[in-house]
Amino acid sequence: MRLVKCWFCSSTIYPGHGIQFVRNDAKIFRFCRSKCHKNFKMKRNPRKVKWTKAFRAAHGKDMTQDKTFEFEKKRNRPERYDRNVTENTLMAIKKIDKIRSERSAKHIEKRLKTNKPKIHIEATKELKNDITLIKAPQALLQDPKKKIKVDVSKSKSVQNEAMEE
Repeated sequence: MRLVKCWFCSSTIYPGHGIQFVRNDAKIFRFCRSKCHKNFKMKRNPRKVKWTKAFRAAHGKDMTQDKTFEFEKKRNRPERYDRNVTENTLMAIKKIDKIRSERSAKHIEKRLKTNKPKIHIEATKELKNDITLIKAPQALLQDPKKKIKVDVSKSKSVQNEAMEE
């Protein structure tokens, strides 16, 4: 089963799916869905369309350089079937997938870490400006240092005493 990548968005195209466009110079363009085909016909650049993988790679949203991507490269030489090699390959694929998911999680965490202080500053600024939406205006006028005392009954029920024991 041959899986190819969409020319526009770089997603996987499975057999029997997608559209194929052949240009006059015999260059073949494969598209996963009509959305990609229409954007190609409108001569849009995939690096400027936000939902494509090319945009995400160009703007540092996705991991682009990692050793685990080398395993996905296409190899055109036939290999002789060997049960042990196949078994080891399947075990290695699982390990590589786990490593890749951990690295991508770290990449996302590192990318979001720079934005957290900025979000916190914006949230505090908005809170200061719109505090009247949260607290009543009467409560803001009162002295914040003045504490309100509330009497709490100290009588215990039979059920609470049983739970404490």
